[in-house]
Amino acid sequence: MAGPLNGIRVLDLSRVLAGPWSMQNFGDLGADVLKIEKPGDGDDSRHWGPPWLKDAEGKDTRQSAYYLSANRNKRSVAIDISKPRGQELIRRLVEHCDIFIENYKVGGLAKYGLNYENIRKIRPDIIYLSLTGFGQTGPHAERPGYDYLFQGLGGLMSVTGERDGLPGAGPQRMGLPVIDLFTGMYSTVAMLAALHHRNVTGQGQHIDVSLHDVALAVSSGAAMNYLLSGTPPTRTGNASPNIAPYGVFPCADGELIIACGNQSQYVKLCGAIGRPELATDERFAANGGRLKNFPALFDELSVALKQKTRTEWEDILYEVGVPAGPINDYKQALEHPQSIAHQNKIEMDHPFGVKVPGIASPFRFSESQIEYRLPPPLLGQHTREVLGQYLSIGEAEFGQLVNEGVIGDVLRG
Repeated sequence: MAGPLNGIRVLDLSRVLAGPWSMQNFGDLGADVLKIEKPGDGDDSRHWGPPWLKDAEGKDTRQSAYYLSANRNKRSVAIDISKPRGQELIRRLVEHCDIFIENYKVGGLAKYGLNYENIRKIRPDIIYLSLTGFGQTGPHAERPGYDYLFQGLGGLMSVTGERDGLPGAGPQRMGLPVIDLFTGMYSTVAMLAALHHRNVTGQGQHIDVSLHDVALAVSSGAAMNYLLSGTPPTRTGNASPNIAPYGVFPCADGELIIACGNQSQYVKLCGAIGRPELATDERFAANGGRLKNFPALFDELSVALKQKTRTEWEDILYEVGVPAGPINDYKQALEHPQSIAHQNKIEMDHPFGVKVPGIASPFRFSESQIEYRLPPPLLGQHTREVLGQYLSIGEAEFGQLVNEGVIGDVLRG
C-alpha cells in the first residue's frame, strides 16, 4: 500500500534541520519531495561532520551523520536559484507541486521572484511555508538564528540544568536541537492542515512558522507555571518542579528513573521499597509537601533504593505499577527489547554500496504504509531524472545548463 501522502509533491528549498526534518516526515508518509540544493555546496548540514558514512572500503564519504539523519525519502535536484535560468526552472517545477517550503531570511527569495506573491501567480492553490528564526513580522524579523539561540531566548535553558548551589549548576543547552525538531514537527502539522483546507475550499495559503514562536509554544507547564504564579520557574535538575517523587534515584549499581505521576503510585512505591510509613508521614503525604520537603524525601528513598540493583527495582516496581527505568545511552536504547520489537533501527542501500543506518519513523498506520524508498541522496543525484520527468529537459539542454552552472548532477555536484 502507498503512503498516506502518496500523490503530494513538495518543492523543498529548506536546509539544515527544521525544514528538512518536516520534509523527511512528508517523504516517509509517501510524498514526492524534491530537495533543491545549490550546486557544488548543497545543504549546509552535508558538511557538519565527522562522523561520516564510510564506503565499502572504510573510507569517509563526506556524507555527514547530521545530514543523513534528516534527508531520506527525497530526491536531490541541484539548481542555482541565483541565476535567472535557475529561477525559471523553479517556477516551472512549481506547476507540478502542491507545497513550497523555504527557510531563507525574510524577503530573501523576493529578489529571485520566488516569494509567495510571485509563486501563487503560477499556482494559486500552492501551500507555501516560510520557516524563519523570528517570523515574517516584528522588530527582529530580519535577524538570523539557530536552535541554540532560541533555546536561550525562549526560556528553555533557564529551566534546564542542575539546581543552583549544586555541582555543575547553571543553564544548560538540551542535548538535542529540540527547537529545530519541534519546528519541523509543527511545520508538518501546519502543512497537513493547509492541505485539508485546500481540499475543502480549493484555496492555497502562506504559512509563517518561526523558531521563536515554537520555542515558546513548547514551553508547556514551565511557562504556565510563570503565568499562574508570576514567578519564573528555575532549574530543578533531574527533579520535576510539579511532581514528586519524579526523578533520578541511586541504586546499588547506578541510577534509576522513578516517575510517580499520582498519589496511588507514590503509596505503592513506599510499600514496594519497605517504607510504607513514608506514605503517611505528614511531610510527604501530599504532593505539595513532597515538593517542599523533597531533599528529605530524596534521602529517605535513597537509603532504601541503595539496597538493590536497578534491574531488581525495575522488576519490583513494574509488578506494583510504578513507572521506573534506566538512563540508557543510544547503544543501549537501540538494543532495548522494545526497540528491537518495533524495528526502530533501519538500514537502506546507499549509492556508495553500503547500508546507511537510520531511525524508523514513529508513525504506525493500520491501513497505510511507511516506506523507506530512498536513502539520503547525493548532491544533485536526481537532477537529470526530475528535470526530464517534469520539464522534459533532454540531454542537450541538460548539458548546456550544467556547463552554465545553472544545475548540477551527481557527477559534478
